[in-house]
Amino acid sequence: MMKQLIRSEFKAAWWLPSPHLQTIWPSLFRHRPLLDLHWERVELRDGDFIDLTWHESEGPLVLLIHGLEGSLDSHYASTLISALSKAGFRCLFMHLRGCSGVPNRLQRSYHSGATEDLVEIIEYLRLKGDVPQAIIGISLGGNLLLKYLGESGHDSALQAAVAVSVPFNLESAVTRLEQGFSQVYNRHLLRKLLKSYMQKCRSRSFSVVENFNSIRTIYDFDDRITAIQNGFVDAADYYHRCSCAQFLKHITTPTLILHARDDPFMQPKDVPGLQDLGPGVSLELSDRGGHVGFVQGTLPGRPVYWLDHRVPAFLKQVLAQD
Repeated sequence: MMKQLIRSEFKAAWWLPSPHLQTIWPSLFRHRPLLDLHWERVELRDGDFIDLTWHESEGPLVLLIHGLEGSLDSHYASTLISALSKAGFRCLFMHLRGCSGVPNRLQRSYHSGATEDLVEIIEYLRLKGDVPQAIIGISLGGNLLLKYLGESGHDSALQAAVAVSVPFNLESAVTRLEQGFSQVYNRHLLRKLLKSYMQKCRSRSFSVVENFNSIRTIYDFDDRITAIQNGFVDAADYYHRCSCAQFLKHITTPTLILHARDDPFMQPKDVPGLQDLGPGVSLELSDRGGHVGFVQGTLPGRPVYWLDHRVPAFLKQVLAQD
């Protein structure tokens, strides 16, 4: 598979023309299907845990990783699992540390570059004899996935990967969230981060960081909490070491990156060029789509969610070739 830039066939619904409508509509109005799920807690070597959720059906196993403060309740989670199941895949949803509704045990948290957690889960699954043939990462989970692929080179057991609405440059993305209407997303995500942090401090009897009430942006949160608790010097060090852009050229696993140029979480200048991609990477760009939106449909109020078609189609194509 040769690296390539693809002009996407996605066409935004005419009644959701702006990036913000594309981004917000699914979160507010999308129906989440009820699925028969099985939960499993994996004990990590450092004494913490990660919760996995299985949707058992027939076919190759696909692992799905959520975005910042995401979970199985995220609008893309159960819906994408349902679409993959109908396309002939088994699905496994990985909750990052502390995102399954129960605070994690350690002061350290999940973050955009915590590839060691993904490595440990894959090793755990390998010992069970049930390794995923493909991994899908959404937003922060996409950054995590691409960093993992670039660090590890070609994993013979992993045959395909998909990353959606990825923050290629973390510091630039956080800066973008402090501009214009995107401040709405900044405030929403920051409220969730602060709430999760306080819940963990209370339930695990951890001390709250000094001047907690002065945290106003995600950058502040990352600078004073995420970075320090995860072994980085500060937010700048965290962003520099964990942004996936620097790892893309090393990816050999067949990988599809889906990205909208109007994504309100990112700067257009941070979209990689062909020269930045590894031999296994296809970067599919659309002019519209927002952040994990990609809503089509000719009738108002009758949305068609393009990701539910594009992602399974790519996986079926690659795994069939394999």
